[in-house]
Amino acid sequence: MELQQMRYVLAVAETRNFTRAAERCLVVQSALSHQIAGLERELGARLFERTSRRVRLTPAGEAFLPAARQCLDAADRAAAEVAAAVGEVRGRLAVGLIPTVTAVDIPGALRDFRRQHAHVRISLNVGASNDLVEQVKQGELDVAFLGLPTTARAQGVTAHELARDRLVAVVSPDHPLAGEPAVDLRRLSSEVFVDFPAGTAGRAQTDLAFSAAGLVRDVAFEVTTADYIAQLVGPGLAVAMLPSAYAPQVGGVVTVDVSDAPARVEYAIWSRSGRTPAATAFLGILDIPADDQDDS
Repeated sequence: MELQQMRYVLAVAETRNFTRAAERCLVVQSALSHQIAGLERELGARLFERTSRRVRLTPAGEAFLPAARQCLDAADRAAAEVAAAVGEVRGRLAVGLIPTVTAVDIPGALRDFRRQHAHVRISLNVGASNDLVEQVKQGELDVAFLGLPTTARAQGVTAHELARDRLVAVVSPDHPLAGEPAVDLRRLSSEVFVDFPAGTAGRAQTDLAFSAAGLVRDVAFEVTTADYIAQLVGPGLAVAMLPSAYAPQVGGVVTVDVSDAPARVEYAIWSRSGRTPAATAFLGILDIPADDQDDS
């Protein structure tokens, strides 16, 4: 069994197409098919069901894929560690972040990192905090930047606190609250809200605050990205609560302080098994030291 065969299987599994997989791997399709067929003979099981219309993993293929990914990741890490030992940073850097992260300048750090380490392949994944924690635990991300309620912790990873911030209300320019210097949760509870999906960390901090105050609010709209919140708040369809450091980036709305607002904590997280050379170099640009670790 060879690593290249595993790469071919992974490419077919992700593209669901032998032709596109061959193009991704920069080989002719016949060579890719031949290598996968040889692997299947060695394993004694078919990894893919092939028809004229589709390609999908068999149960054996589903079982093979996670271990194959781990082997490929281990091989990449081994090559990166050797390069680091001779003073080079190579391999990959997989970064995850929530859309509302403000404690660090991710684009600026990536620009500086790219200038210093041009041979590192960089991927950027924007998602919800809960999902980012799981992806770091599974090794899909090297480092992630997320926000959690002050009462929550990122379990199963190493976390470094970056900053704390309070939430503010955002309303349309012609909303009755737009001219107010401040508002409280009780007054806001009578409004229609747009928020992140129930169960996410971005939603939890606001839900917990209203619940602790004995209040119920109407979340009529749920969105998965902070960018779309402004498109609902601006026309007056709803109000929202966002971190105070992020709210000024939202155009077409007015920010109002909330006297009893909930707070959130922004973290950088990485695997408890350690940081890759690329992740260490990237976090170094952000002045996050390797020896300053807070295991959650």
